Amino acid sequence: MMCSWLPPKSESPYAPLSRYLFSFLSSPLSLSNGISIMGVLGHRWFCHVDDDNYLNPCALLRVLSAFPPHSDIYIGKPSLDHPIRAFEQLPDNSTREVRFWFATGGAGFCLSRKLAEKMAPWASGPQFEQSSAVIRLPDDCTVGFIVEQRLGVPLLHSPLFHSHLENLQLISPQQLPQQVTLSYGLFEKEMNSVEIRGAFSPDTDPSRFKSVHCLLYPDTHWCPRPFPM
Repeated sequence: MMCSWLPPKSESPYAPLSRYLFSFLSSPLSLSNGISIMGVLGHRWFCHVDDDNYLNPCALLRVLSAFPPHSDIYIGKPSLDHPIRAFEQLPDNSTREVRFWFATGGAGFCLSRKLAEKMAPWASGPQFEQSSAVIRLPDDCTVGFIVEQRLGVPLLHSPLFHSHLENLQLISPQQLPQQVTLSYGLFEKEMNSVEIRGAFSPDTDPSRFKSVHCLLYPDTHWCPRPFPM
C-alpha cells in the first residue's frame, strides 16, 4: 500500500508534497494572497483542504501527476448532484441567472498554477471577496463561479475527495489507499466516519484518522504494530 513517492522513514509522508511544489490553503479566501505567493515560489498547484480533513499525500500526488503540465485544472467533488443556481449582481443593479458546478470545500479541491493565475482578476487581493458578494454565496462556490463562469473551465469531478456530507461508511478499508481526502462529522445524530478496525478505539479516535494513517503509513513512529485491517 506504500507509495513510490514516499520519503525515507526518517521523513514525514507529507515531505514529498513540498518537493512536488504545492501551496495548501486552509481557506479559499487565502487564494487572494496565495496567487502572489505562488508566482514567487513557483508552486505548481493550489490545494484547499480543511484543517479537520485527512489528506493522503500519496493519493493526491498520484491524481495530480496524471495531468499534463501547464493545463487548466480544477478538480474536486461537488456536494450537489446538479449545478448550483445563483443570481449574479450586474453593474446596473440588475441580476442574471447563472449555473455552475463547484467543488465543496469540505472535501477539498485543487487548482493548477496556470488556472490560478488566470483567476487573478477576480481572485487576487480584495477581488475575491467582491466576486463572492456578486453572487452572495460562500467562498467555495465563488471559486467555482470564477472558474466556470468567468474562465469557462469545467470542474473535473473526482470521487476520491470526501466530505462529511456523504456516507463515509461506504468506503471500504481496501479502497482507502486511493482516496485523496476523508472527513467526519455527525449525520442525523450519528457519527459519520469510515469504518476501519485498528488499535485506536472509536472513543480515542472518533474521526478514525489515526487508524487510517496507520493503515496507509504503518512505519509512522506512533503507529502500533502489527496493524490489523
